[in-house]
Amino acid sequence: MLANLSISNFAVVKQLSVHFENGLTAVTGETGAGKSIAIDALSLCLGERADANAVRKGSAKAEIVAHFSLTDNASAKAFLDDHELTSDEDETSCFIRRVISKEGRSKAFINGTPVSLQQLKGLGQTLLSIHGQNTHLQLLKEDYQRQLIDSYANHTHLMNDVKDAYSSWRDKQKTLNELRSKAQQREDRLQLLTYQVQELDEFAIENGEFEELEIEHKRLSNGQSLLEQAQTSVYNLYENDEGNALTVIQSSIEKLGELEAHDASLTPIIALLNDASIQVEEAASELRGYCDQLEIDPLRLQQVEARYSKAMELARKHAVTPEELAQHHQLLSQEFAALGEQESLLGTLEHDVESARQHYLVATSSLSESRMKAAESFANDIESQIQQMNMPHAKVCIDILYDELKKPAVNGLDTIAFKVSTNPGQDADVLEKVVSGGELSRIGLAIQVIASDSHATPTMIFDEVDTGISGPTASIVGALLRKLGKQSQVMCVTHLPQVAAQAHNQLFVTKLTDGESTETQMIPLTKQDRIDELARLLAGDKVTKSALANAKELLKSASSN
Repeated sequence: MLANLSISNFAVVKQLSVHFENGLTAVTGETGAGKSIAIDALSLCLGERADANAVRKGSAKAEIVAHFSLTDNASAKAFLDDHELTSDEDETSCFIRRVISKEGRSKAFINGTPVSLQQLKGLGQTLLSIHGQNTHLQLLKEDYQRQLIDSYANHTHLMNDVKDAYSSWRDKQKTLNELRSKAQQREDRLQLLTYQVQELDEFAIENGEFEELEIEHKRLSNGQSLLEQAQTSVYNLYENDEGNALTVIQSSIEKLGELEAHDASLTPIIALLNDASIQVEEAASELRGYCDQLEIDPLRLQQVEARYSKAMELARKHAVTPEELAQHHQLLSQEFAALGEQESLLGTLEHDVESARQHYLVATSSLSESRMKAAESFANDIESQIQQMNMPHAKVCIDILYDELKKPAVNGLDTIAFKVSTNPGQDADVLEKVVSGGELSRIGLAIQVIASDSHATPTMIFDEVDTGISGPTASIVGALLRKLGKQSQVMCVTHLPQVAAQAHNQLFVTKLTDGESTETQMIPLTKQDRIDELARLLAGDKVTKSALANAKELLKSASSN
């Protein structure tokens, strides 16, 4: 429950600290005094966005601190534990602090730890709920009606089943649509690849083959020159009878050998010449072998030239180097195979999409059945409540229409319509066609009370939800809120004395001004103060003895309930 709220320099509030009690607390005051200021401040503590207008004029920043007691609030404790935000000093308390600078920058803290607005919203859902004066207008929207049914039914597991089934169908359908949308592009690419891959398959060049072709082509195209020069070299090195390299070297060795005895420094030179003699002889032998194996093969040259030229042609066609042709062939083959697999996948995916849709239909059908059961009970509860609010002949029904031909949606395939009949013999119809503003307000309040009773947060705030209600109906509404206040902490901003009288506690909002600045204060009322305030609400600015007597009677009647 909300224990205390402190506000500094927020809007027209300079400094305010309010302690809140259990039960029903009424918040009253003159029009324009700022009765909803606490609600606006609490909304910021629950993650609403703020701007510089929230800061009191002339102040550097606005600060709001809300203190909540977490006794018997397991959901809030679990949230704090999961996010490591539990107070080290007191696990049963939670302090939320929001600071807004005059530039519009905002900071948020839970138990002194900086947090995001998303975390504030997550925690806020476990602490309190706020029902604004225009909340009942949401009743006219189908999405809100669906939320009410689902909340009343408390079938979260069925909603999750539908959500998961929808996500699975949507993802598969998206993939299928993408494949279908690219079908022509894929077909054009397949036709091109069919020709290109077939041509490269027929050529079938291997990695490194072009480099070998290039070497062989040079050798074959220069074969005659190579042979002639090799043979000439053999002749000059070894075979020329008139004089060859080997004979010259050997003659030099012989003549230098004769002189070696006269000069020992010739010895290493003679050794080098001996080595040269051996090298020349071996070179001549190698050259003879080279000449023997060197082929002058015009046919092979023709074949090599043809393959070499084809490789160059294909490389130019595919805009790659001849050395990259084999790898390019491999990549095109892989792409061709992948496109073929996509064509095959298309058929498989169509089957998977239909299977996912059938699974989705099963999940939505179960959810729809649960909604129908809940709708009947919910309609009876609403009908019972509003019949006590001066609508004795009202009949309520909630239509749940399931249509599996509708486009799949994350919340199912139901069309939901809240219908009401307010007079005997009148056919039930949708709310906007039947009820007046006051009747819609009563129905909305009844729904909020029922929904809050079923899934209560520890604290509920009603901001002038009694708009359009007066007289005996207001007394009934007040009694309804008082009953709710016995189960939870309830605050109600109201202008109706019949509602305020039913409260266990009452706060009075007043606005003070010195001509230059304005300040709002919120004051807890004593029993006598309450009588005076109720009399003001009854009579207006001029309080009469009759109004005071009526105020006392209202309080006495309320306290006896």
